[in-house]
Amino acid sequence: MNIRTNSRTAVAAQQSGRLSGALVCTALAGAVVGSVGAPLITPVATGMHVSMAAAQWTLTVTLFSGAIAGPVLGRLGSGPYRRGTILATLALVTVGGLLTVLPLPFAALLIGRGFQGLAVAVGALLMSVARAHLPPERAASTIAALSVASTVGIGVGYPAISLLDQLAGLRAAYGLGLVLSVAALVIAWRTLPVEAPGELPRIDVTGALLLALGTLGLLLVVAEPATWATAWLAGGILAGAVAVLAGWALLELRTDTPLVDLRLLGHRPVLRANLAVLVAGTGLYLLFSLFTRYVQTPTAARYGFALPGVAAGAALIPFSLLGFVAGKAVPRLVARITERWTYALSAGIAVASALLFAAAVQSLLAVLAAIALLGFAVGGVFAVMPKLVLVGVPQAETASVLSINQIARSIGMSIGSAFAGFLLAASTPNGALLPTQNGYLTAALWALPPLAVSAVVVATHRPSPAAR
Repeated sequence: MNIRTNSRTAVAAQQSGRLSGALVCTALAGAVVGSVGAPLITPVATGMHVSMAAAQWTLTVTLFSGAIAGPVLGRLGSGPYRRGTILATLALVTVGGLLTVLPLPFAALLIGRGFQGLAVAVGALLMSVARAHLPPERAASTIAALSVASTVGIGVGYPAISLLDQLAGLRAAYGLGLVLSVAALVIAWRTLPVEAPGELPRIDVTGALLLALGTLGLLLVVAEPATWATAWLAGGILAGAVAVLAGWALLELRTDTPLVDLRLLGHRPVLRANLAVLVAGTGLYLLFSLFTRYVQTPTAARYGFALPGVAAGAALIPFSLLGFVAGKAVPRLVARITERWTYALSAGIAVASALLFAAAVQSLLAVLAAIALLGFAVGGVFAVMPKLVLVGVPQAETASVLSINQIARSIGMSIGSAFAGFLLAASTPNGALLPTQNGYLTAALWALPPLAVSAVVVATHRPSPAAR
């Protein structure tokens, strides 16, 4: 009997390990696909003869589509149709990859990048699979790994994409996203478990449209600095977006089948976690934007290191390595100092990264160390976030709650990226193309307040005994 029991246990452990590995591989592929646009903004502008502002939307549109698709996919994949939803989503991502590779006009490229943004949104569904089908300990470690997949994917994707663009051109670089999309689809098809049968969930279409419209308004204000030149235009768009999102929230609270159950935000841990990741995303992505731009600053500026595209991508390898280490370390840290202090520690490391950059900005080694510290901080924050946001959340709402958390994270990162551009533009002398070095130092220090606020929001909350 013991032999049979041990054999069954071994088989179950092997199956759990296989599923866990497949989920992480799928998420990594999706993270690289989502990051394909960032190193290719300039090649798109020069190769397709569009402005830099237009080329920037090859990155922004993925963020937008991922943020909007997250709650919809979370609702579709909340139960019996989870496997089908993931496979259909990855199929659309593959179609998007094909549109980016074919020699089609710029509009087709944007549509393809929009489809590829779904790869980011599918992460919440993969986490819900782990929570539903893996033993608790394995599920916790897998969800932590899925949370830092985006961090690791940046370090893997940026150098490879930059190298492909340099050696074979823009379409070949986008081809990497297509190959990874196909690989993710095959892995998911072969390994995802079949769910128990049930009714098809109802989708709040009106809520999805209102969320899309409101979020698009926010992104226009954040991602299009041209709107800031006219105060009434930017204010009008912002006010309209806030009004639409307020209407969306009222609709979600009144409908029987909401896209996102906002009542769950009544749980203080859920509300605090979403507020924290929104604020932290601003500070973290502000630093990430500064560091990646600084190391590529040309020699004409008399500061920076003039690293070419491939070398600049390689400079992010420490970012990914330390992010991966953080993902592995989080379960042990949580066991020793709890989730909230693990989060506060990660935010504190991001603060140290900013201070190191400001203090030793002339040293390439010091800047690389700051990038590595930032990677650990990002990995730590994102790895512990699911533990914070899922406190007291029913299993059936896992994907939905993680999706709204993804929206908060995406909006925070968008604000951080745009704020970095605004601060550097403000420190650029009239007639000059590049900001002053002091502009980078000042911008790095601007990351400290949101990081500190984020840490305080989480660390000052004492969970109830039941939550523990």
